[in-house]
Amino acid sequence: MFWVKVPFLSVLCAVLFVTNGFVTADSNDCELPPGLREEIAGYQSVVDSIFHHIVSGEYAGKTWQSLLEFTDRFGPRLTGTKQLEDAIDFAVQEMINEGLDNVHTEEAIVSNWQRGREWAELVEPFKKNLPMLGLGKSVGTPPQGITAEVIAVESFEEFDHFTEEQVKGKIVVFAPAWVGYGVTGRYRYESPAVAAKKGAAAVLIRSMTPFSIGSPHTGTLQYDPDVQRIPAAAIAVEDAMLLLRKFRRGDKMIVHLKMEAANLEPTVSRNTIGELEGHTFKNTSVVVVSGHMDSWDVGTGASDDAGGVFISWKAVSFLKAMGLRPRRTIRAIYWTAEEVGVEGADAYERQHAENEEEEFNVFFESDSGTFEPIGLDFSGNSEAQCIFAEIAKLMPGFDEFTYTEGTVGSDIGTWERRGFPGVALRNKNENYFWYHHSEGDTMELEDPVALDKSTALWAATAYVIADLSIDIPKDIVENNSN
Repeated sequence: MFWVKVPFLSVLCAVLFVTNGFVTADSNDCELPPGLREEIAGYQSVVDSIFHHIVSGEYAGKTWQSLLEFTDRFGPRLTGTKQLEDAIDFAVQEMINEGLDNVHTEEAIVSNWQRGREWAELVEPFKKNLPMLGLGKSVGTPPQGITAEVIAVESFEEFDHFTEEQVKGKIVVFAPAWVGYGVTGRYRYESPAVAAKKGAAAVLIRSMTPFSIGSPHTGTLQYDPDVQRIPAAAIAVEDAMLLLRKFRRGDKMIVHLKMEAANLEPTVSRNTIGELEGHTFKNTSVVVVSGHMDSWDVGTGASDDAGGVFISWKAVSFLKAMGLRPRRTIRAIYWTAEEVGVEGADAYERQHAENEEEEFNVFFESDSGTFEPIGLDFSGNSEAQCIFAEIAKLMPGFDEFTYTEGTVGSDIGTWERRGFPGVALRNKNENYFWYHHSEGDTMELEDPVALDKSTALWAATAYVIADLSIDIPKDIVENNSN
């Protein structure tokens, strides 16, 4: 996910109020270039037509049906697996069949982590199975597993009070309170290195979720290259809290942990691309709509992030079928290897670095669920915000269009941090983290009407931006990572 910061007051967008940690602006107080407000208002009829065709016309229900067939056919799509690569091949052929332009893939060297068999059990003071999921990129245990005494803490600050002698050889359980994915997520990323510095044998981490019915949630971790790598797994909230309570009572607990996880040699995957080619500008000022094709190896990755892929894919396909070709190209990109560290997007950025300022206009990304849409989140400079706010007025029934100085996406985050405008889907995803990275991420979360509305909102907004007489303003900071 992404970090959010509330921006300073813009001199161009002066009427602001805070909504859910973002800032919302009234474009009526913006100074737009002469005639631009009238030009944007002139798109109302085409926007209404796009919504009609997708939400209540001949394309109604088709995004959901395509998503259903895709997830049922390929299941989970972990980076490095044949299932992911087969799904990419399928997307390429389907986009060709739908008549999209310039359909192709671009290679990326990506991580290749394999889960293998795994289990955890509390063996003292009583026997209890501990449902668990190894964290992505974790090392495995020795063949016989690890059987060790448990230390359980709620925070890094609490762990600081333990000495190396107290920690050495133990399994450390981190059971932080849920205060949000950004803050609590640190424990998934950082706990293995923090515990290993004091000689821990392994870590078990409370799953990153506010609600649980005994189900663990996976995700990737970050090892410190200067610290011994130790096995790391997520356990259910209920078990993490049980172990924490018992430890604080002074109970001695022993856990047996077995993980066959392995980090294999990096492999080749592909970012998948299909376009609606612009009638005036083909390879410059491109509007990107995107989601990531890979998922974790649990559930079927319907919400994270096949839904984001399909609203991007079908937005372009439906515009093509409606005969709507904008001035600029709209490029659908289905990123690979997002879950293991946005590796596909990083490769794509390196491949397009030479002319990227000329090549790209605005980046869209959907990667926070595709539930009932309520608006869009935007990142960009003050001039871009004002233009976007005016475009937002065209969208029927959506009144939460919000702005941030931070990023609104993961795969597009690098471009946003350097000044490119970014757009994300804002939806009623209050329960998103109930299912995130778990066996519960399946088609049962997806609603056909919500997907239609999301696709229509995506298609209409991208079309207007791609067809405007001007580019969306940007302030590009030089990319020093390439």
